[in-house]
Amino acid sequence: MAFVVVTHQHPGQESLLPELLARETSMPVRKIEDGAAVKPGGVYVLGAGSDLTISAGKLHLASIDAVRPLNLPIDVFFRSLARDCHERAVGIVLSGTGSDGTLGIKEIKAQGGMVMAQEPSSAKYAGMPSSVNNTGLVDFLAVPEQMPELLIRFVKSPYLYAAGGKAETDDFPQEHLTGILTLLRVQTGNDFSAYKRSTVVRRIERRMSIHGIKQPHDYLVYLRENRPEASMLFSEILINVTGFFRDPEAFDVLRQKVLPGMINNHSDTGIRVWIPGCSTGEEAYSMAIIFQEAIHAAGKPCDIRIFGTDLDGNAIQQARHGVYPSSIAVDVPPERLERFFIREGEDAYHVRKEIRDMLVFAPQNALSDPPFTRLNLLVCRNMMIYLQNDLQQQLLPTFHYALNPGGILFLGSSESVGVSSEFFEIVDARWKMYRRRNVSAQLPRMPLKQEMTQNTLLPEPEKKNVLKLPQINHLIERLLINRFAPVCVVVDHQGTIIYIHGRSGAYLEPEQQQPKNNILEMAREGLRLPLSTALHQLREREEDVIRRDLSVKTNGGYTTVDLCVCRITEPEPLRGLLLVTFAPASENPVNPPPAERETQKTGHTPSGSLQELEEELRRLKETHQANYEELQSTNEELQSSNEELQSTNEELQSSKEEMESLNEELSTVNSELSAKVQALAQARDDMKNLLNSTDIAVIFLDQQLKVMRFTERSKGLISLRETDIGRPLGELSVRLSYSRLIDDCREVLDTLVLKEAEVRAQNGTWQFMRILPYRTAENIIGGVLVTFVDITRIKDAERHVETLEFFNDIVQTIGEPLLVLDDQLLVRSANAAFFKKFQTSEEQVRGKPFHELGGGKWDLPALHHLMLEVLPKDAAFNGFAVEYDFPGVGRKKLLLNGRRLIRAEGLPGLILLAIEESR
Repeated sequence: MAFVVVTHQHPGQESLLPELLARETSMPVRKIEDGAAVKPGGVYVLGAGSDLTISAGKLHLASIDAVRPLNLPIDVFFRSLARDCHERAVGIVLSGTGSDGTLGIKEIKAQGGMVMAQEPSSAKYAGMPSSVNNTGLVDFLAVPEQMPELLIRFVKSPYLYAAGGKAETDDFPQEHLTGILTLLRVQTGNDFSAYKRSTVVRRIERRMSIHGIKQPHDYLVYLRENRPEASMLFSEILINVTGFFRDPEAFDVLRQKVLPGMINNHSDTGIRVWIPGCSTGEEAYSMAIIFQEAIHAAGKPCDIRIFGTDLDGNAIQQARHGVYPSSIAVDVPPERLERFFIREGEDAYHVRKEIRDMLVFAPQNALSDPPFTRLNLLVCRNMMIYLQNDLQQQLLPTFHYALNPGGILFLGSSESVGVSSEFFEIVDARWKMYRRRNVSAQLPRMPLKQEMTQNTLLPEPEKKNVLKLPQINHLIERLLINRFAPVCVVVDHQGTIIYIHGRSGAYLEPEQQQPKNNILEMAREGLRLPLSTALHQLREREEDVIRRDLSVKTNGGYTTVDLCVCRITEPEPLRGLLLVTFAPASENPVNPPPAERETQKTGHTPSGSLQELEEELRRLKETHQANYEELQSTNEELQSSNEELQSTNEELQSSKEEMESLNEELSTVNSELSAKVQALAQARDDMKNLLNSTDIAVIFLDQQLKVMRFTERSKGLISLRETDIGRPLGELSVRLSYSRLIDDCREVLDTLVLKEAEVRAQNGTWQFMRILPYRTAENIIGGVLVTFVDITRIKDAERHVETLEFFNDIVQTIGEPLLVLDDQLLVRSANAAFFKKFQTSEEQVRGKPFHELGGGKWDLPALHHLMLEVLPKDAAFNGFAVEYDFPGVGRKKLLLNGRRLIRAEGLPGLILLAIEESR
């Protein structure tokens, strides 16, 4: 193994990671240089400011695209790793923010590689591990301490250590493969017997390596005993490489060559597009986007309906939701992101409603379910490469049937129409775009699932033997047939020629002018009448009819011929046809049993010919009489049918009127439903804006405490993204210093009693938490509603009031006169001793400068010195002398003791001034 470390770093930042990692391992740690060859047992660390790719075992650096809105080096490297190493690629995603790596691991899994991610709860930043885990493609979700053992177990599995770098799928026992596919069909309802054997076996072997299972029989037992494994294997087989605007040049060709004409020439019904195997919807949305751009460029409105179908119901659900990780910025240009997507938080993009309204997603099996019809465009890219050849050739006539005349078939770059080329003409050879030819084709018959099941996957060597039989046997058989088999013609009961073997010119010759393909019309003189009689007699009885020694006119005279007409019973496809054999009388190959063959010898005398003519005339009279009677009966039946058809026509006319009325009603209902959908969308937007405007964190949970929806404010308290909808709350990182959140939610569900508490967030804010039952319109408890209101300012105010009250209580308990001044030396408060000493009251002193207090006179120069010199410099002073004239008492010397409150919580800047009389 070689280890490549890719991290998020700011351009220009010098990384110390190589030195840090070198202290932890005995393996050599190197900073990556362009063109460095990867060697086992080495650690390669990417520096800042570059993208990294791998090709042919060498690492290559590239400058980061300045136009790209996001720096996603992990996705870039994972994609190149998948293309270079295939099933030997391992992608490990550790702690990090955002969704980088999510798209890259899809390509690794599509190539058969392995994906490992850190358990989100153990990560300091759970964004990247959670985003990767939400794809459902992670093979191992573990804490870092468990990863080495899992990694070593995987790379030592037979899946990677088979000869040639790939497991020998031909050695996989057929009976075990059949059992696995049967069990998979029973548990998931999907049949994979039509898929290529090598693909299916490789996917099964990969699952075996994940579980450390070496024998197919043991995996079959494991699959039978662990039902969730069937779903994992189902998803494993269905993994396809998908993404937005895959092969951008192909989409450019489609937009430039195909869409303008399609939009300008569309009918009143609009344009219909079908995308079978759409997976999670990226390609379907890409198609909708380029249609929207083409409509805007053409300046012509057009109704577009795009149908996306796939076997995987979970993928269809994700496609309907239309939310994708922010790492799609690698594939989608910034201008398209701005125009067709809405940014949701830091980690997701949501497809805009105008694009989502163009698409309809539905689960469907393209091999067994009826297709969508009347299509203008059918996009089936990289789905047929996983199917066997016979299934591909059954699917292409279905596509021809589904497309309108002139409709476009868009295949993957590795696919083609093959032997079905008579149905399609090439539009673009490189990007495999074809136009439907207006030719008649047999209506395709969709195979039933039972039929597909019987088409069990054969081992590859057996298939090769079937296709490549020894040619020597065929050549010898052809030689013997040409040398010894007589001249023969295969016809139907009307005499239409199906096949001719041998040189038939001595017995048959085409007519002049417009030749006909009927043996009676082509038979030479002397052969037409016996041949007609023989065909007629064979229709009336089972025995073969033989005529010997027939005189047939040739170019130079007459020749004697033996004629044999027999019914073909084997093989099944030829049953019901007739075999006509001609042989010279001297080389008669026919030896019919006398008891079962009627032999008539016809000579060259006129009496023999007359007898033949009389027999033919009698037969014609009988045939004519039978035909006349049949025509009379048929005429009566037609008259009766005509009356029934007239009655049926009247009923159909009435039904048509009813259908028109019903159609009008349905149109009205559809309009009402569209209005309701629009109103619901408006109400949803209003509710979302209302909840966000309240600045209250709201989380809706179902009965299993899974997230149903949430407001933007909630993301600051709980690690939430749009992709977390449907995840249990217990799996998310809660940023509260409160451990009973889950227990409180369950308690509210059980008791239906409101729960309130003041909790503190990890960022220091205080939140007022309320948990109450979520009631539906039918008064059914559908879950719980959790709200958080920020009460930090209230808590601070309460604490400030408590501090002031406590401070005032202390001030009032002091026996000496005491003043509380602010930083402007204005009186904030005074104690009772001060009021008594200076014969004043609280109303007279509050807010006044302290040198104006009382009825006497202060020593103003001393006070001026105190305010300008002492107070600004000293935080505390003692025994500052000043004189004061008390009314009716006289001048007394006072000592002032002061302290500025600097660090007191809730009371910064206040000054305590104690006054005592000098003794």
